[in-house]
Amino acid sequence: MSDPISATKVAAFYQFLALPDYRELREPLRAFCAGLALKGSVLLAQEGINGTIAGAPEAIDGFAHELAHGDIFGGRLNNLELKFSTAEAMSFGRLKVRLKKEIVTLGDETADPTRQVGTYVDAAEWNALIAKPDTLLLDTRNAFEVAMGTFEGAVDPGIKSFGQFKDFAAIELDPAKHRRIAMFCTGGIRCEKASAHLLARGFAEVYHLKGGILKYLEEVPEAESRWRGECFVFDERVALGHGLRELGLREREKGHGHAE
Repeated sequence: MSDPISATKVAAFYQFLALPDYRELREPLRAFCAGLALKGSVLLAQEGINGTIAGAPEAIDGFAHELAHGDIFGGRLNNLELKFSTAEAMSFGRLKVRLKKEIVTLGDETADPTRQVGTYVDAAEWNALIAKPDTLLLDTRNAFEVAMGTFEGAVDPGIKSFGQFKDFAAIELDPAKHRRIAMFCTGGIRCEKASAHLLARGFAEVYHLKGGILKYLEEVPEAESRWRGECFVFDERVALGHGLRELGLREREKGHGHAE
């Protein structure tokens, strides 16, 4: 009998790139995933790909190889942001491959991460950046995600959806006042688009956490961490902690990393 802890592997991935044939990619990708008995959600748009998929470890490895080297994308996913974690059980109910206008919805056509994007900051360098007194630390996630956990001293934009970020920025952020902005989100994708939006509006120094909170929790020792609480994830695991440890319902009820 297989170890239940390692029975399911989860891959979270995205890349901004021009995919003019994204409609034609849907069925080959869906069929490939179905053939490996994978479940989860993949979004395809003209601006790129975004998804989270779960399955047997060898199936996820085969899927990752296909994205990077297979015939479906023909080598175009050469800068894929890809993170692996585990789940005690299958974390999705079914497989969905959907066509979208944007792989993460902001509603600003000038925000194009393939043309300009903020400065990537590795997890190991993040603490030093956000410790600088003139750095505005900005959480770009939704209010319910922020309530579960965030970095010490981070500004909560109080938004219900990422599409509201541009309204928050227009009202609360000023290029003359906020000279250095450091942003973060779950996996990095929202920050890429948010940083492109701010650069287009004239902000000079815009940084974002490469690989997002998940990469930080994976790489930074808990003793050195400035993260507080849990990181919400968009599947049935609900939340992850340091070391990308799955925080099951029983553990959360005991108060481990409980969010008010």
